[in-house]
Amino acid sequence: MSVSTNQRAKLLYLMRILLDKTDEHHPITIAEIITELKIYDITAERKSIYTDFEILRQFGINIETHRDKTTRYYIAHRQFELPELKLLVDAVQSSRFITEKKSEELIGKLSSLTSVAQAKHLRRQIYVAGRAKTINETVYYSIDQIHAAVNENKKILFRYFDYDTNKKRVYRKNCENYITTPVTLCWSDDSYYMIAYNVKHEGLTHYRIDRMSEVEMLHEDADVFDRKKFNIADHVKRVFGMYSGELINATLSFDNSLVNVVLDHFGKDIRLKAGKDGWFEINADVSLSPVFLAWMFQFGDRAIINAPESLINAMKELIQANARKYTTI
Repeated sequence: MSVSTNQRAKLLYLMRILLDKTDEHHPITIAEIITELKIYDITAERKSIYTDFEILRQFGINIETHRDKTTRYYIAHRQFELPELKLLVDAVQSSRFITEKKSEELIGKLSSLTSVAQAKHLRRQIYVAGRAKTINETVYYSIDQIHAAVNENKKILFRYFDYDTNKKRVYRKNCENYITTPVTLCWSDDSYYMIAYNVKHEGLTHYRIDRMSEVEMLHEDADVFDRKKFNIADHVKRVFGMYSGELINATLSFDNSLVNVVLDHFGKDIRLKAGKDGWFEINADVSLSPVFLAWMFQFGDRAIINAPESLINAMKELIQANARKYTTI
């Protein structure tokens, strides 16, 4: 670029310098700003910088002044504050459906929303040990196609797979395509799911998005169903853990030490009925599945299934089946 061309872009470079180099704890002097502008072959006088500050303030850039022995300037408020960015970075890191590669890209973009000095605090959070990540790099594309189909009321086509012991994909239905009506997306238990309407069974089905491949929005209109009959929010709330299984009403008892755990899983609206000897009871719809039973089992003698009998028997059978595996050891 020629010097004259850069000079015309002076205001833009000044804004970049302020956004990149300054924050509340790292103000900058006019002399330092002039030096930074010289890196881009831009010359400036003090008076012109003051005038530029006013233009940027009118544009909405919050430039504040810090006065001690020397007057310094900095960006006071940004679209995202540092604590907010830290939360977003942690959410990206914790998301199992986002690959490590995509996590690094997203965190890099989030880091660009603050100063270079503050971005170092975000970078220190990267890659907390032990956080599992998906290995499916097409998740973002899949989410985009699903959102588009929901917004345009169309069906989608995709293939669904599991991983074998060699981490290779094994496609279900002999690699045949699934065609269904997407309803919404749901993030539950560190996984991202698509909730779809199954016209054949007149019900809702769940698919892990990181297990979907070659997702494509079709021109075919979505299946029509009674949304009042299928309350999505209530469905997600009631179907515990997003796993398939018969949905049944259960009466469960817990030790008082598990109040927080129960509220986390069943929601704050669940009614807690005081029991005897430091116990409480709840009534909730749960999935009759090994996942729910395993969740109850982890609390040992601090959690009991009171009803129905079918759920109690399922727990007994699960315990006995696992106990038999260890009788010969």
